Amino acid sequence: MSAQPRPLILLTRPEAQSQRFARDLGLPCLISPLIAPRFLHPEIPAHRALILTSETGALAARGLPPCRAYCVGDQTAATARALGFDAVSAQGDAKALIALILTDPVAPLLHLRGCEARGDIAARLTAAGLPTAEALAYAQEERPLTAEAIAALRGTAPVLVPLFSPRSATLLAAELARIGATAPLRVVAMSQAVAEAARALDSRALDPEPRIAARPDALSMREATRSALNLPPLP
Repeated sequence: MSAQPRPLILLTRPEAQSQRFARDLGLPCLISPLIAPRFLHPEIPAHRALILTSETGALAARGLPPCRAYCVGDQTAATARALGFDAVSAQGDAKALIALILTDPVAPLLHLRGCEARGDIAARLTAAGLPTAEALAYAQEERPLTAEAIAALRGTAPVLVPLFSPRSATLLAAELARIGATAPLRVVAMSQAVAEAARALDSRALDPEPRIAARPDALSMREATRSALNLPPLP
């Protein structure tokens, strides 16, 4: 019996993040971003520390005076550090980030975030006694699937989709309905929240439940994606 062909890997993150993930994964991928950042350059309130909940948020801090930067994960922290900030990583999600800030607070705080955000971080920290402002620093604008991605999704070969956010899952579901997709899907989700949003894809899913990464970070997503393909972890 001949081996089944490996599913096509479809990446829907913004272009730069998708390119990096494909390199780290070490496998050919089809890249079709469903969102692209547009920086908004808002007025910046006085602050002594930043809260950064995405790599794009860190990039939006370019040009601001160096200060402490509380970051949701390692990649966000690495980006902030490269821009001169004293970056620390919560290595997790919004809950872990809030816990990190409360352990070693520097106030007043500024959450430099996108127009779409989850977790109510500023409100929760302010309620805990740490004054926290917000600035809408970027918008993640929607993009349609590329012609190459549409062709693959209208086929019959399986497609593996690593999903990094609930919004990506929701946008993908809408695009699949728009194009009349027929390809069976296998989903790798960054978190339980992403997996919940991916339930909209269930009618096309090969697996009854999405595979969920062990931790909400790119390294865990890489290993979960390789595991979904029955490939060994990378060193």
